[in-house]
Order: sequence, then structure tokens, then C-alpha cells
Amino acid sequence: MKTQDPNLKDSSRRELLRRLVGAALGIAGAGALGLAFWDRKGPLPGPLGAESQPLPDFSIPGQPRKIAIAHGAERGVTVTAALAALGGMGRFVRPGDRVLLKVNAAFASPPALGATTHPDLVAQVARLCFEAGAAGIVVTDNPINDPAACFALSGIEAAARAVGAQVLLPTRERFETYTLPGAKLIQRWPVLAAPLRGANKVIGLAPVKDHHRSGASLTLKNWYGLLGGRRNIFHQQIHAIIEELAQLIKPTLVILDGTQSMMRNGPTGGSVDDLKPTHTLIAGTDPVAVDAAGAELLGKSVTDLPYLTMAEKAGAGRTDYRSILVE
Repeated sequence: MKTQDPNLKDSSRRELLRRLVGAALGIAGAGALGLAFWDRKGPLPGPLGAESQPLPDFSIPGQPRKIAIAHGAERGVTVTAALAALGGMGRFVRPGDRVLLKVNAAFASPPALGATTHPDLVAQVARLCFEAGAAGIVVTDNPINDPAACFALSGIEAAARAVGAQVLLPTRERFETYTLPGAKLIQRWPVLAAPLRGANKVIGLAPVKDHHRSGASLTLKNWYGLLGGRRNIFHQQIHAIIEELAQLIKPTLVILDGTQSMMRNGPTGGSVDDLKPTHTLIAGTDPVAVDAAGAELLGKSVTDLPYLTMAEKAGAGRTDYRSILVE
């Protein structure tokens, strides 16, 4: 019987360990490389500078939480009707106000596919703001695809400029390193804060869409477009990040467009077959309530969207939207 040389045995072990370590480093390197390319549009999290001061509260003091629902196929008509039920745009925008419209311009997609805020809605809301006396209106988002292409192909840029609003693209210097007090996820994270700090009123405009991770993309999910960096990592904790976004932004008003709702393959869609004419528009001062009402257009309830209950518990609004619905 032949005995094995102990030096050979040790050598084999060392070779095996070397290969295992090499493989592990290769996997880690590939993962890091993939992470680096997840989001090349915004700055990465980390020491970008001193942390920012708290973001302003854009809600109107003493304004009660309420929502209004209008039905119809013409966005200009339904948004005007919904706002009239709430007291008109003049209840929210006063002469001299600087208004920020946070749209969903995430994809380089035409309006007919329903993946982005419809330009007709952008134009009409901007008109109403100017009629109420707004001194200036800025439209912004931090898209997933190339920002210039997204604003152009979605029709948002042309619609905004046609009525005198300014489109602000998410350049690096417009982000700030920000920590949301008490947050677990938004800690020293790049936030598109410059447009927010230049405004004293903020209105969120979002389409009703299915979402393969969160269950629905509505007005609260719309604030995701204010995050920079490798925000894809938040997809693993999608309900928690939406809850934090609900605390990050306290808007003046939110408007949810369910004229055509994306029932499947969200949030990107890709076909008009993914859309259903639900002919509903919801506006309100309580984003949680607005989203709870909007979820029903997708055939979903509050229990199907955990982030709604989480946001309610955090004090961002209420899920019982009928209790604050203006008839």
C-alpha cells in the first residue's frame, strides 16, 4: 500500500483554498461591477459633503386632510373638477408662490403607453397654478433612462414649456447628501434637493400603474424619483423605502391620474394592451388616502399594498379615504 506524501497533501489543500478565494473574489468583483452600473445617472451614496438641513414641509398649515375624485376621459376637465371640489387651485397656490411639479418621467416612453405622467395633465396643472398667481413653476424628476430623452419622448418637456414652466434635469450639483431622521434606508443618501429648496409649494403628479415589486406605483412611489445613486438596492425593501419617502416629502397636494390605468407589466408597460380606461382622477392633501383610493382602480386593496399601512402608522396619512372624501 502506497502512502501519500504529506507535503503533496498540504500543497493540494493550499491550491484548493487559493482557487476558492479566487472564485469568491471574482464573484464579489462581478457583483461590485454590476452594482456600479445599476444607476449611472445620479451620484453614489457616501461622503459627498456635509449632510443637508431638513427639507421643508410643503403642506399648508391648518389645511385639513381631504381628497376628491372626478370621473371622465379628459384630464384637463377631470383635474379641474377634482380641484374645484377641494376649493380650487387658489386654496393651494397663492400669488408669488414658487411651485415644483414632481412628475413621473422615469422612462423614455411615449404618453400613449401610460408609463409616465401624461403631458396633458402637466400642462393643465401648470396653467391652474399660473392662474392662481404662481410666480414660477419647475417640473422635475430623476428618470431611470436618460433624463433628456425621458422628458422629450414622454411629452412632458414640450407640455411644460408650452405653458411657461421650466424643466429642471437632475444634474449632479442638484443633489445633496441627506439623512431622514429616524430612517433606516435614507441615510447619507443623495436626494434631488435643489428643486425642493427652490420651491415653497410641491405638487406630485403620478399615473396609476401596476408595479412588479411594490404592487402599485401611485403618488407615494412617485417620490422615489427624488433619490439618486444606486437606488436599485432599495428594491429589496420596497415597502420600507416607500414608507420613508412618505415621511421625506410632505407635499402641498398630490394628483393621481387613473384616466388610463396600467393593469399589468408595470411599471414600464410597453403595450397599450396593458392599459385599461378607468376614467378616474384623484386629488388630495393626503397622499396615503389618495393611494388607497387609487389602488382600487387596479383591483387591489390596502392589504395588498403593505406600504400604505406602514405609512399610516408613521403618521403620513390615513388609509380610510372615504372618511375624508369630498363629495
